[in-house]
Amino acid sequence: MQRVTITMEEELLEELDALVVRRGYQNRSEALRDLVRGGLRRAEPLQPAAACVGALVYVYDHGRRDLPNRLTEEFHGHHHLAVSTLHVHLDAGQCLEVAVLKGAAGDVQHMADHVIAERGVRYGQLVMLPQDGAAGHRHHHEPHPCD
Repeated sequence: MQRVTITMEEELLEELDALVVRRGYQNRSEALRDLVRGGLRRAEPLQPAAACVGALVYVYDHGRRDLPNRLTEEFHGHHHLAVSTLHVHLDAGQCLEVAVLKGAAGDVQHMADHVIAERGVRYGQLVMLPQDGAAGHRHHHEPHPCD
């Protein structure tokens, strides 16, 4: 490891210290390493062919005409990407699903885009992580890239 010196405003340092306490980091350096890793992932998206795991979270209106069937067909059409799905009934009309996807980043993004674009899907977000661990050392706050 190399030592790096940075300068930041007092307010920003206070926010960092609060994050250290809230998340249980041992020190500021651990927190900063995780923040930098996350920022680098957002700044440099995965290449389309890169192996990844993804979590697709979306809320939809299960009463929307044929939407549950269209979503099921989307997942069956991409069965090679779909690992698991958690389904939660939020209320009488809305469902939340969390789908774990695994495959090439471009394919995972394409599938997520199709699900999120379905009429009746009210909210959707995809989080992708490299599967090969090339993003650096895994910290205890990061998911383990399982095979």
